[in-house]
Amino acid sequence: MPLYEHVFLARQDLAQAQVDALAETATKIVEDQGGKVVRTETWGLRNLAYRISKNRKAHYVALDFDAPAPVVAELERQTQINEDVIRYMTIRVDAHEQGPSAMMRRGERDRDRGDRGDRGDRGDRRGPRGDRGRDENEG
Repeated sequence: MPLYEHVFLARQDLAQAQVDALAETATKIVEDQGGKVVRTETWGLRNLAYRISKNRKAHYVALDFDAPAPVVAELERQTQINEDVIRYMTIRVDAHEQGPSAMMRRGERDRDRGDRGDRGDRGDRRGPRGDRGRDENEG
């Protein structure tokens, strides 16, 4: 069966329990039609690049599943009807990503970097007051 990734954005005023219920509904649609959901990830409440239907933020949810094409059509039809979903996208992929998705790894990467401090490769040698190359004794 073909492999798919389905991501949808839910309204910002929904509780996390309601978002989880939307994900379970999508999972049920896929499984009732003969597909199999491999992974479900909730990316949380995130800022949108632009306002969509008066929403500045949205709850992001991603599903990885393998199912025949009619399942995708039914999932998208049901998603369109739902008023709590403001955007969605389903794409066909060659293989599912192993481990956590890039959105989930992003938080781990930020924690590992910590405070990087000064890069040390600046050629202008600014002092603590922002002056360029002056000696402390110069006026």
